[in-house]
Amino acid sequence: MSATEQHELLRGGQFLVKETACEDVFTLEDLSEEQKMMRDSTKEFVDKELWAHWERFEKKDYAFTEETMRKAGEMGLLGVAVPEQYGGLGMGFVSTMLVCDYISGATGSFSTAFGAHTGIGTMPITLYGTEAQKQKYVPRLASGEWFGAYCLTEPGAGSDANSGKTKAVLSEDGSHYIISGQKMWISNAGFCNMFIVFARIEDDKNITGFIVENDPSNGITMGDEEKKLGIHSSSTRQVFFSDTKVPVENMLSERGNGFKIAMNALNVGRIKLAAACLDAQRRIIKEAVNYANERVQFKTPIVNFGAIKTKIAAMATNTYADESASYRAAKNIEDRITLREAAGNTHQEAELKGVEEYAIECSILKVAVSEHVQACSDEGIQIFGGMGFSADTPMESAWRDARISRIYEGTNEINRMLAVGMLVKKAMKGHVDLLGPATAVGEELMGIPSFDTPDYSALFAEEKDIIKRLKKVFLMVAGSAVQKFGPDLESHQQLLMAAADILIQVYMAESTLLRTEKNAKRFGEDAQKTQIAMTQLYLYRALEIVQSRGKEAIISFAEGDEQRMMLMGLKRFTKYTNYPNIVALTNLIADQVASDNGYRFD
Repeated sequence: MSATEQHELLRGGQFLVKETACEDVFTLEDLSEEQKMMRDSTKEFVDKELWAHWERFEKKDYAFTEETMRKAGEMGLLGVAVPEQYGGLGMGFVSTMLVCDYISGATGSFSTAFGAHTGIGTMPITLYGTEAQKQKYVPRLASGEWFGAYCLTEPGAGSDANSGKTKAVLSEDGSHYIISGQKMWISNAGFCNMFIVFARIEDDKNITGFIVENDPSNGITMGDEEKKLGIHSSSTRQVFFSDTKVPVENMLSERGNGFKIAMNALNVGRIKLAAACLDAQRRIIKEAVNYANERVQFKTPIVNFGAIKTKIAAMATNTYADESASYRAAKNIEDRITLREAAGNTHQEAELKGVEEYAIECSILKVAVSEHVQACSDEGIQIFGGMGFSADTPMESAWRDARISRIYEGTNEINRMLAVGMLVKKAMKGHVDLLGPATAVGEELMGIPSFDTPDYSALFAEEKDIIKRLKKVFLMVAGSAVQKFGPDLESHQQLLMAAADILIQVYMAESTLLRTEKNAKRFGEDAQKTQIAMTQLYLYRALEIVQSRGKEAIISFAEGDEQRMMLMGLKRFTKYTNYPNIVALTNLIADQVASDNGYRFD
């Protein structure tokens, strides 16, 4: 990275208070030849080994999930993020996102197995393990010889992850920890060789992580496979530890560091979950559009009906926005890792801090993309009509598989509150200057608005202005709420949720616009007509959400003159001078997707 690039790399959360030039964002159109080859080989694997057999994943064929995971290991797909010295490919963060994206679209069962193994099953060892631990376990995990699982959740410890009751007691001779407790919802439990287990030593405030080999003779038993709404062939079981002996050298990191390991693993898991929902949307769109092109009613293909076009346009637009934001954040993380390595950090330190820096963006993406994939699959069923409700088509399984994405890696409710909470904490640490911009917005509210007519003739001139003003809405709402409630803000969950929705729409809309602007400059506006339409349509919908959630937030905590002033500010900040023709945008997008017989913007 050049000195200029280093200067332009914003810290996590700074997108809210600083402008980003379109040249400084990474898009799917920026993939290197090597990355394109990796993407294409991953797609070929998925089409041949997974998509062609999607029915088997619906029949609880756990052995088939294990078999295909081994094949992925043989191809090197399980070791993309693993450093070369431990048997992996040692690729950058964007490439690991890319593989996670394109390997996850065929079935949620395989996607969950892949994510649990490569992420929370392997990554804690590569990032926190000793050299001996990494040499012993990581090459086996990277090759698919062994599979990993992650034991954090307990019957009484879900979102409150640090409240687990599983105990680890040091043996009398000091050679082992003896672990006893119950874990639930453990992905890959049925075929894993090793667990990352979190337990509490004595009355420690925080839990501790351990590497535990899956040996039934060592006090490890399992419940039956869980009966689940979706991800049918993802092995999910309870795991019971009864006086399980774990060598002291298998403690992961330091005593009491387990909660930190768990939280950092979740940060990576959140952005990877967003990636895992991308190709699912592309494939749903392709199936839905193929059906709509072929299904004739009232003597015309249903793809020509405006009601169907509205659905297709929304599905494609959300997918485009999700790609834009996910790869923007992925490259920011990769660049931050590079900066830290250049500054002398080890790869482990650099990756941990690089991802942690963008924890806000990770939470934003987890929420937005998981909700978009659910909406996409729901509309996919609707386009298929009665056939969509049939298990003979892949739509209903896509809908069921999508549902879990709003729950795991931290529920969307938790992630909404985290996004705002982490931003406020960053501001208090001086990492993001919220006070200055929030004060400026307050002063602007007290001033007389300008009645000048801006020049909006250039591409996205008004859209850029709108995004700047949407940021002001967040600063106005969040700034006033912090001032009013102080440290007690976290107890006002409805207010935090509303503020989070504003923050999410700002990041997603801005990312979409920056991608399209960058590509319009290099490929020409004519080549980006559909992408321009998707950008405008997404921003229009984002504006509606900000108006609604902003009003809800303001009237929930402000009264009298303060409330009137803030509502006037909301109206001013969400003004759209030259509304686009939404029906025309919708038709343009839908017609392009119908002509392409699928989503072709990646």
